[in-house]
Amino acid sequence: MAELVLSALLPVVFEKLTSVLENKITCSKEIHSELKKWQDKLPLIRAVLNDASEKEVTDEAVKLWLNRLQHLAYDIDDVLDGLATDAIRHEFTNESEGISSKVRKLIPTCCTNFSLRNRMGGELNSITTKLQELIDEKNNLGLAVKDGGSKNKNRNYQTSLVDAPSIVGREGDKKELLQKLLSDEPCNKNFSIVPIVGMGGMGKTTLAKLLYDDQLVKDHFELKAWVCVSDDFDSFNISKVIYQSVGGEQKDLVDLNLLQVALRDKLMGKRFLLVLDDVWSEKWEDWKNLEGPFFAGASGSKIIITTRKKELLRKLLNHDHPYILQKLSPNDARSVFVQNALGENNFDLFPELRQHGEGIVQKCDGLPLALEALGRLLRNWTDEEEWKRLLDNEIWMLEDEGGILPALRLSYQDLSVRLKQLFAYCCLIPKDCVFGKDLILLWMAEGFLHNSATKKSMEHLGEEYFQELLSRSFFQRVPHEESLFVMHDLMNDLATSVAGEFFLRLDINMEKNVWKEAFRKHRHMSFVCEEYTTYNKFKALERGNSLRTFLAVPNVVRDASWRTFYLSSKILVDTLPQLQLLRVLSLSKLDIDEVPKCVGNMKQLRYLNLSRTRITHLPESVCNLYNLQTLIVCGCDTLTTLPDNFLKLKSLRHFDIRDTLLWNMMPLGISEMKSLQILSNEIVVENNDFFISWLKNFKNLQGKISINGLGKVQSARDIQGVNLSHKRVNELHLDWSNGFNDARSKTLENELTGVTIFGGRDCTFLPPFGQLPSLKKLAIHGLNEVKVVGSEFLGTGIAFPKLESLRITNMRGWEVWSTKSGVAGAVFPCLKELSIEECPNLAEVSLEALPSLRVLYLRSCGVGVLTSLIHAASSVTKLNIHGITGLTDEVWRGVMDYLGAVEELSISWCDEIRYLWESEAEASKVLVNLRKLDVWHCSKLVSLGDKEEEDGCNQLTSLRMLWLYECKNLERCNLPNNIQELKITRCDSIASVSFPTGGHKLKSLSIDDCEQLIEKEVLLNTSMPPLLEVVQIYSWKNLKSINELTCFIHLKELIISHCSSIESFPADLPNLTSLTHLIISDCKSMDVDSFGVWPPKLGWLEIGGLKKPISKWGPQNFPPSLVKLYLFGGSAEEEDVTSGSQLSHMLPSSLTKLSLWNFEKLETVSKGLQHLTSLQHLYITYSPKMKDLPKELLPSLLSLRISGCTDGLKEKTSRRGSYWPLISYIPEVYIH
Repeated sequence: MAELVLSALLPVVFEKLTSVLENKITCSKEIHSELKKWQDKLPLIRAVLNDASEKEVTDEAVKLWLNRLQHLAYDIDDVLDGLATDAIRHEFTNESEGISSKVRKLIPTCCTNFSLRNRMGGELNSITTKLQELIDEKNNLGLAVKDGGSKNKNRNYQTSLVDAPSIVGREGDKKELLQKLLSDEPCNKNFSIVPIVGMGGMGKTTLAKLLYDDQLVKDHFELKAWVCVSDDFDSFNISKVIYQSVGGEQKDLVDLNLLQVALRDKLMGKRFLLVLDDVWSEKWEDWKNLEGPFFAGASGSKIIITTRKKELLRKLLNHDHPYILQKLSPNDARSVFVQNALGENNFDLFPELRQHGEGIVQKCDGLPLALEALGRLLRNWTDEEEWKRLLDNEIWMLEDEGGILPALRLSYQDLSVRLKQLFAYCCLIPKDCVFGKDLILLWMAEGFLHNSATKKSMEHLGEEYFQELLSRSFFQRVPHEESLFVMHDLMNDLATSVAGEFFLRLDINMEKNVWKEAFRKHRHMSFVCEEYTTYNKFKALERGNSLRTFLAVPNVVRDASWRTFYLSSKILVDTLPQLQLLRVLSLSKLDIDEVPKCVGNMKQLRYLNLSRTRITHLPESVCNLYNLQTLIVCGCDTLTTLPDNFLKLKSLRHFDIRDTLLWNMMPLGISEMKSLQILSNEIVVENNDFFISWLKNFKNLQGKISINGLGKVQSARDIQGVNLSHKRVNELHLDWSNGFNDARSKTLENELTGVTIFGGRDCTFLPPFGQLPSLKKLAIHGLNEVKVVGSEFLGTGIAFPKLESLRITNMRGWEVWSTKSGVAGAVFPCLKELSIEECPNLAEVSLEALPSLRVLYLRSCGVGVLTSLIHAASSVTKLNIHGITGLTDEVWRGVMDYLGAVEELSISWCDEIRYLWESEAEASKVLVNLRKLDVWHCSKLVSLGDKEEEDGCNQLTSLRMLWLYECKNLERCNLPNNIQELKITRCDSIASVSFPTGGHKLKSLSIDDCEQLIEKEVLLNTSMPPLLEVVQIYSWKNLKSINELTCFIHLKELIISHCSSIESFPADLPNLTSLTHLIISDCKSMDVDSFGVWPPKLGWLEIGGLKKPISKWGPQNFPPSLVKLYLFGGSAEEEDVTSGSQLSHMLPSSLTKLSLWNFEKLETVSKGLQHLTSLQHLYITYSPKMKDLPKELLPSLLSLRISGCTDGLKEKTSRRGSYWPLISYIPEVYIH
């Protein structure tokens, strides 16, 4: 703690104090007198801090004294900051209002406002008194002036990273676990668990990484995914990471069920390896919610779980024999330490250090993290006394409080005073949360990077400090992510420990009632965003008016940028205005549509993050934030204007406008803000002169940049003058809008990793993109005058050495494509994905082999393109063809001969195909790896095979998923043997679906709008598989009964919708003991009297639109597991529900979510819902007569959505309405 005071605040405070006094910022004699007293007293305290630093470890009284000093230093800094800000404001006012009022404006407010001066005087007197008390008490504590000792505080910061040492001592562990991973040991599931258990810092994660990246493992498993779980076991987030890791699309899947269905489809029939790292949760339901999709994988799939808790494995998985990771042997421990400390394998070259080094190794007790951290601590020290001092340090004698090892405390103790402060601040980062170097901007905003002794910028200093913490293992790189970092859990615990009472991180699983008094002490606070954050969590913040940091940290996977979090507006209206001393305010990813009014009054604010919110404008009051250094609005796609006085933000250094429309909204004078760095990735050319001058002077372009409207630039020379190579651009998207020509292609730069070209009436050939050595992604659109693509596209030597993705679209004049160079591997050696779209005249294709190509997408091209490319790319695993002209049965069967590696095949709008194969037996000889088959809009398709085998379909053993969509002439479908998922949609002529006679494995069945299909062909079929888990039936008019479904005891999800002929529902629903998700809607002939007892585990029910209105249904005996209920109006008989009391018999008290839809006569819900004390989400849609809401429930709701209501209700729920005091507690509110 003393080090934090010594390093961080007191030197800065003293410098600020000197500046205020020397520059005579205040003209009040009383204020000046008090400040002079501070200047005299502070050195007396600074002089004894070295002594206090040593004594606080064992003396509680000294520690308390230092805490009080730290609080007082914060208070002094706040006062000085306020005075300096006031002076800046007056200086700017003088500049803007002219000389006439300059004399009056020179006088600060604290001098002219008597009440303010009087109040400030009282505050200053109080600080002076406390300062004197601390001076008196230091004498009683025996604190004396003491030299800082031999610690090398001024050691140069290292800016280059040290290579991570090779992993030592885990060869045997790796070998044993590899055997478990690669073996097909007996298991009652198609996947098995490989647990690794050990204490923190033992190297569980490192060992898992070794296994994950092993070549044998890569070759053995078809899909791999790594998830860091930590103590917040979020099934949705975990599933999302796995889905995206195995190649899932970037969809906005917000429902866990939809996400897991999509994940199941990806895992279907694949042998996968999943690593769940750092698992803490012992809740059985957490695991059950997660594991569903894993059953779809192929036999031999494995899940590695790393955890500190052996008991967790027994409770969740009934696993009694996990792999227990032991400490390193003495020899291995010595090797790890020496490698990190001396860069050697032993002490032979440093015999004088052997005794002390082996003593340190012994105290680390075989723990890899401690050995590495202390080794790195000592790596620049070869002085024997330093090693001895470390070995003899008293910290080794302390108990291992909170699981923080003394070795790590020693590593921290050796940091410079500045680094200690920066590291302690990192306690605000949640465990396992990845972060980037934008952490430096937070350090800067807090004033931690202020250093008048150097000419280096704050950003430069921050970079050096960041690299030093990284090189000492306080930070770790995220694998395969150069720009992302993470802290080990023990390092996070260490940061929390040393930060003390000044920092608070509100984690999701934290105690809900944080004591009120604590908020008075805290100066920095972060909170992990839950999907819904309530006011009660922050109510105590009304007492926390000394906070400097209010940091919202979204709890999301790093690429889930679409996810939004909801915050009670009462926090923004009532709590935030109390926090006038904030330096850092982040509201990132919160669902807010305007900047809180109070922000403009936070005069000491340095960092404002509004990224990925729905704000439409920045208010003028933001321009009064004279200290603001960082403004982040990236992803605010509805933000279209900047305030008129934006240039008043003189201190602004970083302005992030990525993924916004603000480029052309910049004020003309912004180029005069010399320190300003603008991050943008969307640049629109409005006129030539403005664009060129902007880019020439814009030195801080970086990352991915899109420049649209380049056709308005007059010459290629102008573009070259921009000199992109001197900027930090690595991905470039250029849109000429029909103005691109051959001369302009000379603007290419060697550093680019991505290029997109749009438009170009005048371009007749492609530039030599093949010569860009770093290019990984290339997209070319709309160059209609290009007829031939050949050697000019490639250049000389190896062409496209790193290109992984190539997309060419809408080149309607293109006729010939040739890459023949005569040199094997000289063209596209790394190309993985190729897409050719809307190129109808491309006829001649002559390519070298494409050995790395895995994904091929062809759309609206001739059949010659398909046949040529498939010959050159025999390793394609995913083939998608759309609208290929000339693709007859005969041609297609020739293509099939080259599809031996294909796992996913999609055929759409190919109207000349009648049969995909002659017989399944023939198809099975070539489609040996086919796992998923989609056929869409093939209007002449009659059947999958021309000849149907009499003994059943049992040849295509790899096929797991079959989707048939809008094939109007499809008459029959014979299912291959191992099909697990079948979807048939809008196939008007299909009348027969044949299931295999033995070994059937169908788990998911979806029938939608197939008019000719007879129920006995499917549901009454004697070969119908008994293992069905999902049944979805939509718009099947011939379906009259679903009684047979009750024999499928494994059913988890059942949907019956828009089936007009069905009259009754099975009476023996209790037999469906696995059913959790049930939808029965818009079946106008179904009588409610058929309902009996409901499935015992039912959790989600959507029902309505049946024969009778819900008000006439009898009481229902719902199970206590039912928590989500959706009720629909629109019954066959006239709907008569006008009041919520008419629905109360359908509303069990267990509900957490209730949705009422299409009750056109519903007027009131003020009664009938009061008993729903667990309700968290209330949605009411299309009830145009509704006038009120259930007042008693509103404050406890997490979300309220009302669509299609009366104007009167809209007024009541507005910010001026009678419901607003109650609604303001609700995090998500949507009234429309």
